[in-house]
Amino acid sequence: MSRGTRMTYLGLLALALVAPMIGLYPVMGMKLLCFALFACAFNLLLGFTGLLSFGHAAFFGFAAYVAGWLIKAQGLTPELGVLAGAATGAGLGLLFGLIAIRRQGIYFAMVTLALAQMVFFVCLQAPFTGGEDGLQGVPRGSLFGVLSLASDLTLYYVVLAIFVACFLFILRVVTSPFGQVLKMIRENEPRAISLGYDVDRYKLLAFVLSATLAGLAGSLKTVVMGFASLSDVHWSMSGEVILMSLLGGVGTFFGPVLGAGLVIALQDTLADKVGAWVTVIIGVIFVFCVLAFRKGVVGELIAWRDRRKARG
Repeated sequence: MSRGTRMTYLGLLALALVAPMIGLYPVMGMKLLCFALFACAFNLLLGFTGLLSFGHAAFFGFAAYVAGWLIKAQGLTPELGVLAGAATGAGLGLLFGLIAIRRQGIYFAMVTLALAQMVFFVCLQAPFTGGEDGLQGVPRGSLFGVLSLASDLTLYYVVLAIFVACFLFILRVVTSPFGQVLKMIRENEPRAISLGYDVDRYKLLAFVLSATLAGLAGSLKTVVMGFASLSDVHWSMSGEVILMSLLGGVGTFFGPVLGAGLVIALQDTLADKVGAWVTVIIGVIFVFCVLAFRKGVVGELIAWRDRRKARG
């Protein structure tokens, strides 16, 4: 990582630390961070491994239900509930991966979508999810039984700390030798096979890591918002995270964060003014960005910087 990039990240972190003090509503900030983590988890799979999943809502939403149920009905502390949600995402990701990972392209995407729809049906029918009403009234509790999370500001900094830790973890994974193999699989899978790499094993591990982080994001969202609903596990949530990643820039580190911020900000800003038309407006913006910024906002900025360096 270059010095300029490192300073940019530090500046963004400083901005996130003071954001609640300069007008950002903490709950809005936490929602943005949860979906940014979800988008980063998805980008680990699509952007750095080249696998397009249409079923990531299953990991996000089912983990949200499990964490909420354990905290509300079983009395678990929030950190244990969130960890259980992440473990649920990992287990579900392993199951999905073992079934789907040998498929490629559109077949892989369709298998993940079909499996995710099965999870949606389970969430609709299972007694612990609340059916169409969802799981309501999940308490925030206290972190480690000591730090009360009732305050929005306190919980904001806890969520921010978790997001930063996960972001650094993804950065470390991608820049490690393991991450370099994932990139090679994305660029030229037959060559990776010819060099002796067990491609399916690498892809399965990347899938499980992505599902685990998606489950963590869903669990955090339940703690923040106090509920889990069918919209969390619906196929449209998978489409939404794809939109976030593509809008910000697939294969970049900060792109999914920016994409999540843009989508969540547009939804919250326009929902009261235009109602259901917010989906159409976001769709139009997405089409424009795909046509004008084929690499996403961050991807185009990086490409512009590289062209400028080449000329200079």
